Amino acid sequence: MVELGPAVRPPAPIETERLVLRASEARDRAAVIELFASPQVGQFIGGAQPRDVLEESVPEIPGRRPGFFVVELGGAMIGTVTLDRRDAERRGHVADDSGAPWLGYLFLSKAWGHGYAKEASAAVLEWFADEVPGESVVLCTQSANEPSMRLAAALGFVEVERFEQWDAEQWFGIWSRSTSPGSGRRG
Repeated sequence: MVELGPAVRPPAPIETERLVLRASEARDRAAVIELFASPQVGQFIGGAQPRDVLEESVPEIPGRRPGFFVVELGGAMIGTVTLDRRDAERRGHVADDSGAPWLGYLFLSKAWGHGYAKEASAAVLEWFADEVPGESVVLCTQSANEPSMRLAAALGFVEVERFEQWDAEQWFGIWSRSTSPGSGRRG
């Protein structure tokens, strides 16, 4: 993955009405392991990973990089939102050399259905749009992942293409402040 760049560093923290988005800390390690070991969470991302492998491989402070946000509710981690630039070989770019940042989100199943993913993702997108005006963000999800498809639409992502990968149809969309609901709204 290609970093967002030194000029684009997330603030510490981003606060929404109900959530705090912050850098990862050592206290998040157990929740990160729970997240990636969950069969429900893993359903559309290649399956759950074995807990013993995660215990050995997850660093003391997981996800320590620009663009990795721990989503906290009431002092506990409930998920993550990531914004990463990926290398040009990644399928689904708008253009081969676009290097657009990719939005990703994973939430513990106990946090599903409360609008936390939308609230956290929208806050990250707005922060990024303020930091890098005019730059688009992309998202890829399995088209069979209906909740993720609804979230992409609610955030204002516009479909660019669908393609087959990992034995499933993938949906690829693009977002800019001008396509998002409530666009024109500043900071």
